[in-house]
Amino acid sequence: MKKLFSILTMVSLATMLGLAGCSQGSSTTSKTSDQDQGSTVEVATEASGPIVINQEIPDQEILSKGPDGEAAVSAKTLELTEEEVQKIIEGNFKAAIVMHYAGNDWATAQIEGLKATFAKMGIEVVAVTDAQFKAEKQVSDIETVLAKDPDIIVGIPVDPVSTASAFKKAADAGVKIVFMDNKPNNLDAGKDYVSVVSADNYGNGVQAAEIMAEELGGKGNIGVIYHDADYFVTKQRVEAFEKTITEKYPDIKIVERGGIVAPNDGEKVASGMLTKNPNLDGMFVVWDVPAEGALASARTAGRNDLVITTIDLGTTVAIDIASDGMIKGLGAQLPYDQGISEAILAGYGLLGKEAPAYVAVPALKVTPDNVLDSWKLVYSKEAPDTIQEAAK
Repeated sequence: MKKLFSILTMVSLATMLGLAGCSQGSSTTSKTSDQDQGSTVEVATEASGPIVINQEIPDQEILSKGPDGEAAVSAKTLELTEEEVQKIIEGNFKAAIVMHYAGNDWATAQIEGLKATFAKMGIEVVAVTDAQFKAEKQVSDIETVLAKDPDIIVGIPVDPVSTASAFKKAADAGVKIVFMDNKPNNLDAGKDYVSVVSADNYGNGVQAAEIMAEELGGKGNIGVIYHDADYFVTKQRVEAFEKTITEKYPDIKIVERGGIVAPNDGEKVASGMLTKNPNLDGMFVVWDVPAEGALASARTAGRNDLVITTIDLGTTVAIDIASDGMIKGLGAQLPYDQGISEAILAGYGLLGKEAPAYVAVPALKVTPDNVLDSWKLVYSKEAPDTIQEAAK
């Protein structure tokens, strides 16, 4: 009953995400065309005054620390008052969203959360870019975006070294920058950027480890597929997973590790791992897209008994979890909420309001028992029919 109450509480809270504090007026929207992106951007015009913008999310301990070892501040503490929102609306500001990759459910939800919250602040989104995990493309994207003269950039660097000078150029031009998950090297909070917003990636790694241990009955041989890049948040996930397994479950042995560079490397790395270790009991994959490749590899090898856990609740992995497949569960981020947080912090930057250097939203354990409710919490909408059908 306690678990059910917790799930229902989180779901009820999810229905309020992005809508909290709306008692002081409602908003209408006008639409402007983003010619370069082929999309439509909604800009808020308040019908009866500004609204408070804050978040109603689960209040639980954040285990992660920031890129420079900063203590995490919960996204639940962020707020823009009616007066602050009104000041922002009067500024007629523009924002650009600079993604490392925009081709998955996580990125889509972040962008939706950002756009919805910017609309309430009267901020026009003038560009959304996709670097396709290529640092040189992201540098070019930033140059293109700067030509649109944005007041805000919300971005996630492909590489903390290669993109640093481009983001620094934007900061020096007076653009208020909020980072997702990671920050470029040699940029300082409060000076070059407003804040970094992330999920509790360490907490999600712990959740993936706990699910693995439960499914294996506390013993077995497993492999780990990690992100072979200098990427802060993916390192945290793997560190948390491996430390939890090693310290809490000594009869579970990590017998093989393999690194991916790109999301589509998962199948190749998993295939090699299973060939070398045909009796492997389980596999942790650093996020959902390469986990899809690992799933395909296991099916090809006839290993339908393999236990897989991962991070991020994408459509394909959600279907497998719901249908009691090989992916037994995962630690989920709350990307829509991250988008809300990033937009709020951009507002802090415009107002000169003091902001925490590192903000995080809580981790979420997803299993077959709560996959539909979790989807609603993660994305602020009902699960697609494909996932609902798989859960029947």
